[in-house]
Amino acid sequence: MDLDQQIDNLSSEARNNINQAKDAGELEKWRVYYLGRNGRLTQLLKQLGKIDVGKRPILGRKANQVKTEISKLLEAKMELIAREEESKVLESQTIDISLPGRQPKVGYQHVISQIIEEITNIFITLGYTIAEGPEIEFDWYNFEALNTPPDHPARSLQDTFYISEFSDDNNCPLLLRTHTSPVQIRVMESRKPPIYVVCPGRTYRRDVADPSHSPMFHQIEGLVVDKEISFADLKGTLEFFVQQVFGKDRKIRLRPHFFPFTEPSAEVDVSCTCQGKGCRICGGNGWLEILGCGMV
Repeated sequence: MDLDQQIDNLSSEARNNINQAKDAGELEKWRVYYLGRNGRLTQLLKQLGKIDVGKRPILGRKANQVKTEISKLLEAKMELIAREEESKVLESQTIDISLPGRQPKVGYQHVISQIIEEITNIFITLGYTIAEGPEIEFDWYNFEALNTPPDHPARSLQDTFYISEFSDDNNCPLLLRTHTSPVQIRVMESRKPPIYVVCPGRTYRRDVADPSHSPMFHQIEGLVVDKEISFADLKGTLEFFVQQVFGKDRKIRLRPHFFPFTEPSAEVDVSCTCQGKGCRICGGNGWLEILGCGMV
């Protein structure tokens, strides 16, 4: 096979191999194979000295043209491979904005915080505001101002967490409040009627922990001071509250009771989910005690 034909074959072979190269490494292998110091084209150029003098310039130009052609093919193919690789990287890193965002995993409100928020929102819809007071309270606000006499059992060291025997110039002890009722006194001292407030908060008693008792628990207390307010308003408010919390089919029952700072007073029960049939939840009587109430 003469040199002219070898150059043509090399050009065709190089074009085919370069076009089929799949990555930069394979492309570099073909560059060295064809254009390297000891490459195929270099070997063919060394044969120019052995052919007829008249054909040398023609074949020399042809070999250089093939070299230029292979170099351009290599460069073009390298750019194509680089674009393809960049496209793959971008595709793998692209955020699909047509899909919903990934919701971060977060915590949830504690169940006590949820029910406090639910209850206070019910009263806010009725026009009430939220009132809060200190958890470390004066004996006067916690007992005296609420008509609880010194000999009442709740004022003993066995029932109440006293912090100090005397706390100020009036010799008024400090304690952890046993109910949220002191907030009623503080609100009535600082505001003029009409008053519509709910008072959520933590309270403390020296109770032994069991399924229905805890040394620290939560209360939510309500207070209304206005003209022409009757027990009927109290009952209607409680019925609305119970149906909002427990369901429209639930009923309430009021049982006469004694509280030092309300008269008349009552315990409030809500009908159980067993619809009066009796179950373990209600102890078989069909009712659940949930709160106390009365007229201030």
